[in-house]
Amino acid sequence: MEEKYILTLDIGTTTIRSFIYNSRAEAVGKAIDQVILHYPQPGYVEIDPDELWSTVVAVVKKSLQDASLSAGQMSAMGISTQRSTFITWSRSTGKPFHRFITWKDMRADRLVRQWNDSYTWKLIKAGAYALYLVTRSKRFRAGSALKFMNSQTTLRLHWAIHNVPELKAAIEDGDAMFGTLDCWLLYKLSGNKIHMTDVSSASATGFFDPFTMQWASWAMTLFKIPAEALPTVVDTAGDHFISTSPAVWGHSIPIRSSMADQTASMWGSCCFEVGDVKLTMGTGTFFDINTGSHPHASVSGLYPVVGWQIGKELVYSAEGANSDTASIIKWAQNLGLFGDPEETAEIAQSVPDSDGVYFIPAFSGLGPPYNDGTAASGFVGMKPSTTRAHLVRAVLESLAFRTAQLYDCVRAETDFEFHSIRLDGGVSNNDFVAQLVADLTGLQVERPVNVEMSSLGCAHIVGLQLGIWKSKEELKSLRKIASILKPRREARQWYQAHIARWEDAARRMCGWYSHKPSLSDSESSQSSQNSFKVNSRKNGRVSK
Repeated sequence: MEEKYILTLDIGTTTIRSFIYNSRAEAVGKAIDQVILHYPQPGYVEIDPDELWSTVVAVVKKSLQDASLSAGQMSAMGISTQRSTFITWSRSTGKPFHRFITWKDMRADRLVRQWNDSYTWKLIKAGAYALYLVTRSKRFRAGSALKFMNSQTTLRLHWAIHNVPELKAAIEDGDAMFGTLDCWLLYKLSGNKIHMTDVSSASATGFFDPFTMQWASWAMTLFKIPAEALPTVVDTAGDHFISTSPAVWGHSIPIRSSMADQTASMWGSCCFEVGDVKLTMGTGTFFDINTGSHPHASVSGLYPVVGWQIGKELVYSAEGANSDTASIIKWAQNLGLFGDPEETAEIAQSVPDSDGVYFIPAFSGLGPPYNDGTAASGFVGMKPSTTRAHLVRAVLESLAFRTAQLYDCVRAETDFEFHSIRLDGGVSNNDFVAQLVADLTGLQVERPVNVEMSSLGCAHIVGLQLGIWKSKEELKSLRKIASILKPRREARQWYQAHIARWEDAARRMCGWYSHKPSLSDSESSQSSQNSFKVNSRKNGRVSK
C-alpha cells in the first residue's frame, strides 16, 4: 500500500512545531522555531502577524526538507494553536489593525477587575442564579459563578474596539474581521478564502456559549462585539477547511482539521472516554477531563470548554488552568537559580525539604480555586539558612501544589472515578515534578515517549479522517508510554502540613494588586517617615 503522510502545524505560546507523520504515526520529519513575543509596554504581550507568517512558512518548509518530501506528497494536514490569542483585520484589504494580542496579555486587567466588581455583572449573575433555582439548568448555574479573566478574549477585544481607531472605524463601515490565531491562519493559508474557527477554539474566547453552541448574544450586546465580524464556527475536522493555496508551499495541501492546542493534546493522549484526564505542563498548566456530551457547570472556576465536534460526536471538557508553569522555570533560570532546567530535579532532591520556603507561581494571577487575577508571585518564608537548592525546590513544589489544587476542584465537582493522569508538555520531563504530582493526587501518572502531544493529536484526528486509522481503539494501540510514576502514600502524608502552609502563603498573595498606591498613600507614607525622623531625634539617633 502506498505510504501516506500527514503534515501537522502546532503554534504554541513560545514555539512553532511542524511534524510529518507516516501511516504508523511515526515522525519522519520535523522542524521547530520560536514564536517572537513583543512587550511594547508593561503587561502587553504581542505577536507580529508578518513575523509569525514568515516563521510558519519557513518551519513547514524545513520539516518537508527534513523528511525529504514535498508538499505534493502530503495527504493532508492538521493545525493546532494556542487559544484566546486574537487579531482583527480589514475585510477589503486583509491588512491587520494591530498585532496579535496574546492570551498572556494583561492590558485589559483594569477592565477585568472593574467588570467583575460592577453592580451590572453582579446583577446578571444574581439573575442567572435565580433562573437556575427555577429551571435547574446547568447553563444558568455556570453563569451565576462566571468571572471574567485576562486569559479570555472578551475584555481584550473590548479594549481593542475602544482603543484602536482603525478598528473602530472599520466596525462602523462593516469592514472589520475578528479571529483567534487559528482563524487568521486558516484565512492566510487558504489565500483569504475562508473565515472560520472550530468549536474548541471558539469556546475558549469567553463569549461563545458551550451550552447553546453559539456566539453569546449577551456578551456581544454588552461589549459591542459586531456579529458580522465574527467567523463561522465549524466542526473540528472535515473538508470545510478546504486546502492551502499553492502559492504557500508550491502545492495545495488539504486541511482536514483545525483545533485548540488542548484539544489536540487530548487526542494525542487518547482521552476519548468520559473521565479520562490529561495534564499538560507547558507554558501554563492545563488539567482537562473528558466530561462527555454535557458541558460541566462549575462553581470553583473550572472552565467548560468544547473538546471537539465531528459530525454528531460532541465532546466537552472541564478545564482547570494555571497560566504560569514553564514560564516560571524560565524566570528562575534567568534569575540565576540554575543553568539548565534539566538540572532542577537533581538540585531539588539535594535537600530534604524547602527549609520552610514556599513559592507562589502567579505571574498571571491564580486560577481555581482562587480565581484571582490580582494575586502576586513571590517567595515566602526565606531565612538565613535558605540556599539556592531550597529556592529551586520551592519553585518546583509550587507547580505540583497548584496541580493538586486543580485536581481537588475536579474531584469536588464531579462523580467520576479517576485512576491515572496522562502527562504531556515540556515540564512533564522533570522527574521531581512528575513524581510529586503522582504523590499529591494519589493517581498513577503516565508519561509518554514524546511529551509534545499536540502535534501527535493533529496527526491522529487527520488520520481518522483519511481512513489511515479505522478507530480510536486503533489509536490507543499506538500510544507509547515511556514511564509510569506511582503515588507514594508516605510522601503524600509528609506533604500535608507543607501544603497547608503553602496554601496559607497563597491566600496572603491574593489581592496583592487589587489596590494601587495613590497620592494619599504617598502622603501617608511621607508623614510616617517624618514622624520616624522626629522620634529618632528625640531618642538621640540621627536619621539619614
